[in-house]
Amino acid sequence: MASSTALEKSWPIAIIGAGVFGLSTALDLARRGYTNVTVFDKQPYWNTKYDFDSGCDAASADTNKIIRAAYEDKVEYQNLALEAIEQWEAWNKDLARGSDLPDGMTIKDRIYVNTGVYRLGDDSGALNAFEKASIENLAKAGKGNLQYLLDDPAKVERARNDGYGHGIDPFRLASGGKHAGYLDMVGGFVYADKACRYALHKARGLGVKFVLDDVAGRFRSFKEDANGRVTGIITDDGRTHPAAVVVVACGAWTPSILPEIDGLCEATAGSIALIQIPPIPRLRQRFSPENFPVWYYRIGGGEYGDVYGFPIDERGVMKIGYRGTKFTNPQRVDDTGREQSVPITRWTKPSVNLLPHISIKAIRNFIDTYLPELRKNAIDIAATRLCWYTDSFDNHFVIDAVPNRPGVIVATGGSGHAFKFLPVLGRFVADRIEGKESDKIMEFWRWRRLKDGEKPVNVLGQGSRSPTALVNVKMSKSEDLRLWDMSYRARL
Repeated sequence: MASSTALEKSWPIAIIGAGVFGLSTALDLARRGYTNVTVFDKQPYWNTKYDFDSGCDAASADTNKIIRAAYEDKVEYQNLALEAIEQWEAWNKDLARGSDLPDGMTIKDRIYVNTGVYRLGDDSGALNAFEKASIENLAKAGKGNLQYLLDDPAKVERARNDGYGHGIDPFRLASGGKHAGYLDMVGGFVYADKACRYALHKARGLGVKFVLDDVAGRFRSFKEDANGRVTGIITDDGRTHPAAVVVVACGAWTPSILPEIDGLCEATAGSIALIQIPPIPRLRQRFSPENFPVWYYRIGGGEYGDVYGFPIDERGVMKIGYRGTKFTNPQRVDDTGREQSVPITRWTKPSVNLLPHISIKAIRNFIDTYLPELRKNAIDIAATRLCWYTDSFDNHFVIDAVPNRPGVIVATGGSGHAFKFLPVLGRFVADRIEGKESDKIMEFWRWRRLKDGEKPVNVLGQGSRSPTALVNVKMSKSEDLRLWDMSYRARL
């Protein structure tokens, strides 16, 4: 904790944010016997059920999220992902038993789906360094039997014998003989909205209180004592909520609450396209979770790379995303001219509905090349959205006390890969609250600054001069979503 005083289990703890970090923290604190934990959020998740189309715009309020344990040489994250997958599977079993179901969920629901994760390179025919290191380290973790390579006939045959023949070449590239494909059957995806609903339900059952309301749950300011220690929060209804510890877990809105995190974290947007697959049996069957894996295309592969996608969800919707370019929305936040990236979505004012042109270009390039049946069947992109994450400069999370703000712990910096850890993240936040250093991975998550000469993974804080600031990028048009219309190339 940010104080030498031991925290009593009955003292109030306020968590700002009911996304992945906030929910996981609430669950773990309740399991440890803390009896006065309250989660505040401006979103009325009881009603919206974490559905983006119902007005939710947090990154956690999404259709689905990738679950993977492939982490190159970052074995701490790999091993934590393997632990999280065990918990995802346990949640599925709990649902199947049906003893304590959230509103609107049944014993037929699944949260985690083990489709496997397919990594597709270009026509160079070789795996990249990330893929090679991931295969090696997963094998050391005892998962080598679940790794299959498209260019290795013996492993292709083994995949078929193991029941994964549909996943070893989902894009039907084997006849070309050039493409590098790697099926990792450790992982798949979770239905993100269901996962959050289930976590919220479990936390509530353990005694966690929730204030989910656009006014009563919206953070306005911290409450401080005469010594500058934070002793609670004030919400937009004017009420003061005392707290021995305040946990800020607001995702992309965290920098708006904690300006001191500038330089360490910034709100950045990824691009998402949703494609409604019509009820054509052969297409629905081909792209079902039973027959099609989650996939990545050309990780770190330049303008057309860093595209990823999913099989269809329960509504027949296929989601394809692009993170090759991370966009910002810099806004002036004070009289000094200081700028900060602030999320802008369909539900904010002002709002945005379309994607930058480079995003549509990358997504359509992939579809035209590897999923041509979508274009041939005159299927369009039904909807798009910007999904706002909180990137740290090194892609590590931030779970630590906030310097010069005693009484506040921050849990953020998901950098586009935190959701998979929802079942296990909370213990690290709880450990930090209790002043423990329980795991080596927590060293990566301390409050930090970019060191002289250190090269960041993500360049942050460029403000309105950034070429990826939305004010500086060309946006797509609605007609660019027509997959059958190839004239988009000239427009883009």
